[in-house]
Amino acid sequence: MIPRIHCPQGLAPGAHVALPETAAHHVSRVLRLKEGDALTLFDGSGGEWSAAVARIRKDDVHADLKSFDPVERELPFNVTLVQGIAAADKMDWIVQKAVELGVARIRPVAAKRSVIRLSGERMERRVAHWQAIAVSACEQCGRNRVPQVAPIVDLPQYLGEPRDDNGGEGALRLLALPGATRHLRELPRPAGGVSLLVGPEGGFDESELLAARAVACEGVGLGPRVLRTETAGIAAIAGMMALWGD
Repeated sequence: MIPRIHCPQGLAPGAHVALPETAAHHVSRVLRLKEGDALTLFDGSGGEWSAAVARIRKDDVHADLKSFDPVERELPFNVTLVQGIAAADKMDWIVQKAVELGVARIRPVAAKRSVIRLSGERMERRVAHWQAIAVSACEQCGRNRVPQVAPIVDLPQYLGEPRDDNGGEGALRLLALPGATRHLRELPRPAGGVSLLVGPEGGFDESELLAARAVACEGVGLGPRVLRTETAGIAAIAGMMALWGD
């Protein structure tokens, strides 16, 4: 299998590009590629480039671009995962798997029962870490558009944002809710975007649920079993793919 590398600088026909430091280290030290070996490069704006390693000098790796393929591997509708912040290892896993399944963006929200609190530089570092996980997941799964991991906001701030009824992330707001009597299979395929709101480890408290319902977040059940936060969103997205997607 030809390795796929995210190269965020703009790519152009015939270009000779230097791979980012982390990617270069992976190519030379982990994959142990040699000059002339094939690569696939993508910059995150869509499509991918066939390329070949032109030079390797330890962690200084250059590649020559060849042909462009406009292939897309996105879902036929946009899904935004609005995830109550979970413990670090769980949140990493959620970001990775959500990207593999095709979400368009991830919005971490701080809820009353979130087990970790992040602010300032520590918050920025964590969001950058999650964004790097999203990039790595795209390299692995074949996606050519990198989902954005948005800055962390408090849940009330997210719920107070204007709803977008023109196909954006707020066109249909769903709330993963244990015990809800409505299920995904009862909903028609959305014409626009879908936002899925998932609580942290302890779930949302009653005041947060009331606030979510007040802005038209519709509760949906995911079966008779209570799922963990790292399972609920992934299960719901997989259900959407089976019912409405690819």
